[in-house]
Amino acid sequence: MSDTVTQPTPAMREAMATAVVGDDGFGEDPTVNALELRFAQLVGKEAALFVPSGVMANQIAIRILTRPGDVIVAGRNNHVVSFEMGAAARNSSVQFTLVDDTNGPMDVAAVIDAIDAVQSHHPHIAMVSAENTHMPSGGTPLDVHHLVALAGAIEGRPLHLDGARLFNAVVATGTSAAEFSAPATTVMCCLSKGLCAPVGSLLAGPRELMHEARIERKRLGGAMRQSGVLAAAGLVALDTMIERLAEDHARARRLADLFAATFPESLYDPSTCQTNIVAFNHPQARQIVDELDALGVHGGTIAPRRARFVTHADVTDDDLTYVEDRLAQFKPTVR
Repeated sequence: MSDTVTQPTPAMREAMATAVVGDDGFGEDPTVNALELRFAQLVGKEAALFVPSGVMANQIAIRILTRPGDVIVAGRNNHVVSFEMGAAARNSSVQFTLVDDTNGPMDVAAVIDAIDAVQSHHPHIAMVSAENTHMPSGGTPLDVHHLVALAGAIEGRPLHLDGARLFNAVVATGTSAAEFSAPATTVMCCLSKGLCAPVGSLLAGPRELMHEARIERKRLGGAMRQSGVLAAAGLVALDTMIERLAEDHARARRLADLFAATFPESLYDPSTCQTNIVAFNHPQARQIVDELDALGVHGGTIAPRRARFVTHADVTDDDLTYVEDRLAQFKPTVR
């Protein structure tokens, strides 16, 4: 399945029940304000905005960094391209130029070529978007030097960092959230994945842009009122749930070894699993996922022949033992 299925911790539930709240539509919720400040400090940006979802955070970034008719350069497998239901076209009237990101990072030379094509009467390139960790390749953390090189190559255009699982990258690499975010104009992060908060994401960037982002949040129907009850859980997430992501990574690597052994025909290299996502290609991916689901091993597909299994705070060592037992005798039904 996904790390979005995590349940809030007891500390989060207590913080939510006792949160001091106000009307965030007027900027008067002290708990929301504290969360936004905390995140902005963590990623080294001037200001941040609390929003209901990661998709909304990405879409707001697009709305403040582009105009209708503009083009965004992004990896063809990025979430903002493939998993947001065409929201960029629907909400902002923009389109994408796609470059290969099979293994996670985009080829900088390909990005430069896309920008250079403007000289040949191609549409204006307004921004570049990168994803860290890169979910489709298996939760691959991007190298910060790649992000620095990418930002330096795009001729002053804004770089948006879709950091839905940014803190997984932080834990896996030892690179700080601020270091990862420094090359980017805007950065988002989800609180409701591995960090276990029940609702919410954050978008951060320059103060003036975040003022515009607040307006776009309103236009998209994302302005909330006494949302400190949600932000309180987010503060607990940032304070207590980041370092424990290492446990998810260790369990995912164990899971990767199990799937690689069970499906050698997939040619899956388990050493590529660096964070909490196991993703591999198989001609029967959807069938495998369905049949394992019936056995109590829950995963999903992110493409017709690509399976994904995700660890999170509610997955235990006993759960992995259960998976190992199920996989020991598992063979897909011949069809």
